[in-house]
Amino acid sequence: MKEKSLTSLPGIPALLALLVAMPVAGLYAVKLGAAGQPLLAAALGVLVLVLFVCLCGLYMVEPNQAVVLSLFGRYVGTAKEEGLRWNNPFFSKRKVSLRVRNFESGKLKVNELDGSPIEIGAVIVWQVVDSAEAVYNVDDYESFVHIQSESALRAMASSHPYDGHEDGSVVCLRSHPAEIAGELQAHIQERLDAAGVRVIEARISHLAYAPEIAGAMLQRQQAGAVIAARVKIVEGAVSMVEMALDQLKAKGVVELDEERRAAMVSNLLVVLCADRATQPVVNAGSIY
Repeated sequence: MKEKSLTSLPGIPALLALLVAMPVAGLYAVKLGAAGQPLLAAALGVLVLVLFVCLCGLYMVEPNQAVVLSLFGRYVGTAKEEGLRWNNPFFSKRKVSLRVRNFESGKLKVNELDGSPIEIGAVIVWQVVDSAEAVYNVDDYESFVHIQSESALRAMASSHPYDGHEDGSVVCLRSHPAEIAGELQAHIQERLDAAGVRVIEARISHLAYAPEIAGAMLQRQQAGAVIAARVKIVEGAVSMVEMALDQLKAKGVVELDEERRAAMVSNLLVVLCADRATQPVVNAGSIY
């Protein structure tokens, strides 16, 4: 069911007209009754009752708010004009906020793609854009937004690994926040289209391993960092050893046979790759 606009009358002129017409009609009804014209007096009495019922047609619309109107269960339209308005007094009225709203989901415990339990939470910014769908397509659109957002968050978290480890091409929850936020927003929007809700933004607000495995995952991350650092150190050390040997040979500083060359390479690698300061041994004799 799509939203359709409905015009309404200004409420203040209608209120003033009703407030003036009711006492005037009541006064004439009393005079006619006293003058011996009961039928006219009864007609004016009914008119006063009708005017009093018309007061129920007044309603107020605040900025960024819509009023969904229905007549005996049939959707009539949506009024969005601000201020005091008047419409058919038999219309049922339900106010719907069109303001931008947000909520933060609780910390959900789910299993990511690799099967490790994690805790994840998100902040969702949303707005009602179709008041008719929000009122008639779902039972409680606010509850619907919360439940479907958490469901989409669970589904998204279980389809990605927490961390990519060595494979940087995999979209991961921790290392690709922009891609994850865009995918989460698309998933939530797909679920909330039926409720006339637009998702403005969705982003991860909390992400961590579950407490029972947090220690083990921290050790794995530390080990991965150490290995990555060692790879860089070895790559740099090999380049430096190669450069040193080339310069020694080019400048004719010393001529080394294969055995001495291998020994120098070994010593240089030990010095460059060691994680603590080395203690050199000075040979005071001949190199050969």
